[in-house]
Parts: sequence; C-alpha cells; structure tokens
Amino acid sequence: MPRREIHQLGHPLLWEKSAAVDDPTAPAIRALMVDLDDTLAAFRAAHGFGRGIAAPQIGVLRRALFVRMDPPGLCGPLINPRIMWEDSHRVELWDDCFSFPDLLVRVSRAVGIEVEYIDGQGRNQRLRTEGGPAELLQHEIDHLEGVLAIQRAVSPQAICTRAEWIRSGRDKKINL
Repeated sequence: MPRREIHQLGHPLLWEKSAAVDDPTAPAIRALMVDLDDTLAAFRAAHGFGRGIAAPQIGVLRRALFVRMDPPGLCGPLINPRIMWEDSHRVELWDDCFSFPDLLVRVSRAVGIEVEYIDGQGRNQRLRTEGGPAELLQHEIDHLEGVLAIQRAVSPQAICTRAEWIRSGRDKKINL
C-alpha cells in the first residue's frame, strides 16, 4: 500500500475520538495496518525519527495503531488498545509527534503501564511495559482519544520548536 498523508496540527479529525474496530482481521483493517506501517517507515526514512503512528493521523477514526521500536522490539499493530493500569510514578519528557514534527512538548507520563489490545492475528494480548515503550503507547493511545501532546504540556512554556531544542543542546540530553 502507498504511504498516506499525515494530518497536521489543526486538522479537525485529530481532535475526534476513534471508534472501536469490530473485526480486527477484516481486509480493511489489515490494509489499514499496512498503510500505517508504510507511513511510519516513510516518515522515519525522511525525518530520522518516529516510533509509532495512530490511525487518526492518516484520517481513519478507528482504534488502531502501529509501533516499531528497536530495542526492545515492540513492533506491530495494536488494535483497540486500552490502558488497564498506570504506575503512580511519573516522568517528564520532551514529546514529539508526526502531526507537528517541528514542535516538542514537555509532558508528564506514567513511568509504566499495562495495555490490553488485539494483535494483527486477532489474538487478545496484554503488555506491561515501562520507559520508552510506555511513553510511546500513552502518546499513541491519546491520539485514539482525540488528545494531542500539546494538551498534555506541563506548562504554557513547555512547548519548543525543534530548531530551538537542537540549538539549545537539549537534543544531546534526551533520546526521543
């Protein structure tokens, strides 16, 4: 499938809540997963970063996302993901997004989470994770709720352009 256009900040679909996927093995959902994977790969090739993408970012209001992390090897589709548990410990970090790639936002996220989802073969899965994978999944699941990282900014001063972030040397301190 071809790479899809990624909706940018201001597009009304990004603020909408996504509907559940009824049949995770349906051909349309399989095609959506290929599109998400291809779009993620193309963005990574063009920009040098990116670990996940949610269906609303390509204009599909369904509870589906695709992630690719190396390490720890979290890779593939997550359909109808739900956070079942959040660690009470939180971490602040600079978050970025395909839908506003020139901005970074300082957010607070749970250090660890447990997610229930359906995989690409239609099997129920449960994943407990922490650190980078937990932060990523919280970000992507927020997209399914119509919530963007800018809404999670820890303060009005917690938004920075990527150019300023790099110029100030913050890119050397944090690995997105």
